[in-house]
Amino acid sequence: MYGVVLAAGRGTRMRPLTDRRPKPLLPVGDRSLLERVFDAARDVVDEFVVVTGYRGEAIREAIGESYRDRPVHFVEQAEALGTAHAVAQAAPVVDDDFLVLNGDVVVDASLPRALADAGAPAVAATEVDDPRAYGVLSTDADGALADIVEKPADPPTNLANVGCYAFGPEVFEYIDRTPESERGEYEITTTIDMLLGDGRRIDVARYDGTWLDVGRPWELLEANELALAALDDGREIAGAVEEDVQLHGPVVVEAGARVRSGAYVEGPALIREGADVGPNAYVRGATVVGPGVHVGHAVEVKNSVLMADASVGHLSYVGDSVLGRGVNFGAGTNVANLRHDGENVRQTVKGDRVDTGRRKLGAIVGDGAKTGINTALNAGVVLGTGETTGPGEALTRDRLSE
Repeated sequence: MYGVVLAAGRGTRMRPLTDRRPKPLLPVGDRSLLERVFDAARDVVDEFVVVTGYRGEAIREAIGESYRDRPVHFVEQAEALGTAHAVAQAAPVVDDDFLVLNGDVVVDASLPRALADAGAPAVAATEVDDPRAYGVLSTDADGALADIVEKPADPPTNLANVGCYAFGPEVFEYIDRTPESERGEYEITTTIDMLLGDGRRIDVARYDGTWLDVGRPWELLEANELALAALDDGREIAGAVEEDVQLHGPVVVEAGARVRSGAYVEGPALIREGADVGPNAYVRGATVVGPGVHVGHAVEVKNSVLMADASVGHLSYVGDSVLGRGVNFGAGTNVANLRHDGENVRQTVKGDRVDTGRRKLGAIVGDGAKTGINTALNAGVVLGTGETTGPGEALTRDRLSE
């Protein structure tokens, strides 16, 4: 069985973190989103086919020709014309049953297993409290798919379409005949309607595990929280930990990392290869200190993701934030992560103010951004790729790069 992984989108809602990388390569714990999808499906998939588009070369370079002994093929969706169009790009490679998975969604291994066990064709579904924002499935008396209705005001069931499928190669013929939608795209749900119209039975694979669409910056934090929660109470120290370092709870210090004297690390925390923490730093709460990151003297990092080669040198606080690759925080940079009125933090996504659902959310900082000394970043603010602040500046509005 093949695993066709859709990884072609631009990830505009995740900006600025996707300005210089495709979304499936964003880090979740010690791996990328895409690698976690591979891991979830590996036991039921013999070969992977990755549909790339935006910055596809970066994905090809990062993954290579195989992943954990499973061959990986790459096909390109040159223009974003919908999910059915994306799946169609795999036709030259796929000659057997296959799963369709998303390269930017966190699921566990029981989802690909359920689809594989159901057999092609099948659609994965999960129960949700409020299905109005999803494609909603109706089933026949024997449990087969009867209909999918997109975002209904009055949902017929609470079964949401997870967006993952099992198909046989014959689906490519149906995709070729799939009409363009009102949005100007070719939708896989339209293809499924055509299969149903021809009397094809489509099984519904029930799934009750983790399902997180990592589409917006704060959802990357949530994905990392889930990944680090899996550390349980384990501890793995392969790097250098100096005397007078306090480690509490699940903490991983990878080979080549260093934790210097006086540091206090309160897990779950992952300190990756080449990272340098301390002296006298405080790291706590579902934090990933990425490869080559520097967390210096009197710095506190809480519940955050610091991507490769970022630097928070000294006398700073970073809470509930995401710092992109190569970010540099000047001395005394402090991030606010809580609104004084007790409301959820809001963030602007593609021009709209969105309730993040989080009481605590700090700054989202794009690759290569720099802050001057004593900068203050307000809760939920975005500092764009390569942008800067001046000494003593209080940033209360997003500063975005073009």
